[in-house]
Amino acid sequence: MPYRAPIDDLLFAMRRAAGEAAFAPGGLYADLDAATAAATLEEAAKFAENALAPLDHVGDRDGVNFSVGTVTTAPGWREAYSLWVEGGWNALSAPPGHGGMGLPLLLAAACTEIWNAANISFALCPLLGQGAIEAMEIHASEALKSAYLPKMISGEWPATMNLTEPQAGSDLAHLRTRAERAGDGSYRLFGQKIFITYGEHDLSENIIHLVLARLPDAPAGTRGISLFLAPKFLPGPDGRPGARNDVRCVGIERKLGIHGSPTCTMSYGDTGGAIAFLVGRENEGLACMFAMMNNARLSVGLQGVGLAERATQTALAYARERRQGRGPSGDPAPIVEHPDVVRMLLTMKAQTAAARGICYLTAASLDRARRLEGAQAQAAQERAGLLTPLAKAYSTDIGCEVASLGIQIHGGMGFIEETGAAQLLRDARITPIYEGTNGIQAIDLVTRKLRLSKGAAVWREIDDMRDDIDAMAASNDALFVAMSRRAAAAVDAFERATDFLSATPDPRGPETLAGATPYLRLFALARGVTLLGAGALAARRAGDTAAQNRIVTARFFADNLAVAAEGLERAIIDGGDSVGAGLALLSSGGD
Repeated sequence: MPYRAPIDDLLFAMRRAAGEAAFAPGGLYADLDAATAAATLEEAAKFAENALAPLDHVGDRDGVNFSVGTVTTAPGWREAYSLWVEGGWNALSAPPGHGGMGLPLLLAAACTEIWNAANISFALCPLLGQGAIEAMEIHASEALKSAYLPKMISGEWPATMNLTEPQAGSDLAHLRTRAERAGDGSYRLFGQKIFITYGEHDLSENIIHLVLARLPDAPAGTRGISLFLAPKFLPGPDGRPGARNDVRCVGIERKLGIHGSPTCTMSYGDTGGAIAFLVGRENEGLACMFAMMNNARLSVGLQGVGLAERATQTALAYARERRQGRGPSGDPAPIVEHPDVVRMLLTMKAQTAAARGICYLTAASLDRARRLEGAQAQAAQERAGLLTPLAKAYSTDIGCEVASLGIQIHGGMGFIEETGAAQLLRDARITPIYEGTNGIQAIDLVTRKLRLSKGAAVWREIDDMRDDIDAMAASNDALFVAMSRRAAAAVDAFERATDFLSATPDPRGPETLAGATPYLRLFALARGVTLLGAGALAARRAGDTAAQNRIVTARFFADNLAVAAEGLERAIIDGGDSVGAGLALLSSGGD
């Protein structure tokens, strides 16, 4: 089934994440009325459905070709990227000072979901560029911004993130790529980076590499990392690409999925040193790179949502036409009438809606942090920081889970490539790994984000969830009152787990770390059930034509998924000892 962007669901999730008042005159999104938001999403959907989705299987089938340092993308890729640039899509949320449109991140989040659902391999290229733009806008010198940002924002010069090295995966303290001062204000880079998405390709005339490296006199560990900009071609006096820089792709990876996206090994300084320019200050590169990574983490979460949405659409269409077994009348029935298939489809639908709600809430919080001031901006920034691990980890976990269920609904045909169900799972499987593995997201949540403002951020979130529960309980509708009880039980479990982890004396001790991943899932279930329940109630009160759809989805989440909350709580509080015993066994070589 061809992908169709669920525009109504996206607009509904945007309104719920930001609040209806945000779109009113004088509100947070006074520059984005409902008609403009809808028109933008409709155009994004047309581009995705007509230009990107038809190339998804082509990219998966043909992959990319590597020959003597040159990477050639799949047929149609270059033409689609030219349309991307011409359409101005790259500039959507970029700052206006250098050619961006300055539109809200919330709108960009919805578009990002659409593009990644249609063709994640293609959408990966501009995804990384958005983070690079943000890092440059915040940390680069005015000269560097003037020289590079206009082309980066237009999409003419896409960007990469160069972090990983063979001996240093997620542990950036062990980076070996070195930088040397050149005496003229520039630097020379020497080293190798691996797993660089779109490190080399034929989509554009230039590529901008943002590279983490270490100066000779830098402090040890992550305190001694600097961030540099190294273009593939150095701009000439006319601003166009000139001399080739000393940076080259020396190989590409053959991967489980995202075949249309080149994953490159990049070599710097093979013939004298790659010319590079400092972004920010020396030895403060990690802070600069986090501007890129936090942006990318939300975007990767949206990849999970997009793939889950597409897997759900594909499975539902198949279930409605595939006949197997007998229905209530005794005649052969479409499998969508079988309760176990209904259970799987509703699991897919509910998890996708919850992940979308969490991602959009994160994006709206980032918009508030940028557009408000003082204490309001600070609280919004802390909320975004708290929710970002959920947006990335929960959404990509459910992307894999939903895609796997999609294969199950297809049965044997799901295991056959021609249906496309298998590709969705293969493509989704990278998302819990890159941009900080989901285990790292969980550790970040319990060791850092849980303690923002001495815990005030997480307790504000719990209060917000309680407000949603109160609204359901006060509805005088038996369905929503029952839903409020399920939601309250999930939030109670989350609150007790939060108390437990907050009281552990060592934030990085084994008790805390053993419960990190179940705690993140528990948080997502509590936040998801309250978002969906309150959203369904608002839809009914507003006379939303899709209200019944939203009620069924929210009720299923409450009755079938949120009920796992108390089990997760027990794992967090009581499970640490068994993890410790396993550590002792496995590290000693036991089976």
